[in-house]
Amino acid sequence: MALKADGEVLAPLPDGRRRWVHYGSSISHCIEADGPTGTWPVVAAALGGVEVINLSQAGNEVLDPYVARTIRDVPADLISLKVGINIVSLAAFRLRTFAPAVHGFLDTIRDGHPDTPLLLMSPVSCPAVEETPGPTTMGPDGEITALGNPADVAAGALSLTVVRAEPARIVAARQARDPHLHSLDGRELLGPDQVHDLPDGLHPTAAAYRRMGKRFATHAFANHGPFG
Repeated sequence: MALKADGEVLAPLPDGRRRWVHYGSSISHCIEADGPTGTWPVVAAALGGVEVINLSQAGNEVLDPYVARTIRDVPADLISLKVGINIVSLAAFRLRTFAPAVHGFLDTIRDGHPDTPLLLMSPVSCPAVEETPGPTTMGPDGEITALGNPADVAAGALSLTVVRAEPARIVAARQARDPHLHSLDGRELLGPDQVHDLPDGLHPTAAAYRRMGKRFATHAFANHGPFG
């Protein structure tokens, strides 16, 4: 397969807007959106008057080092990372390894963007894994089901409750030397009172994605917000 053009291929020219680079899971990839402009990052970018580059990877938001290097090397005025749901659903880390992976991801990005506003976000609500660790599967009813044992959390297995607490703790520990680092609880975008907008227990509806974008913009692009 090849891509061909009958003229010179040029990169888009800067249009004067700030560039926001975002990384997340399928819930930022937004496959269920009603169109390209209905994804929550695009809705938020339009309201914030910025250009967005969405590096989200459905099912694969697991802090891969190459993603951190990509973000490090791409021009960016604003950066956000929404991490945790795939880490829980794949049982990709334990508590011992999760925090160092987050620190390492941030360290790599900061090598290229030492002072860029950076917002570290935790997952939106997902009832199946709030207290129960992964891995997960889709049940016969088409809804996500956790296969882990809640008792294993005490030994280091990751549930969403743990995954939300760790980024907040990490940001608090780093802010003294990184004042441009911020955190956001993903439930501010879609909380436990809106889980009816998760038809499969995991992925929001098109309408919920638009609402998430508006809520993110209200938080992030406010005068005193992390991207304000």
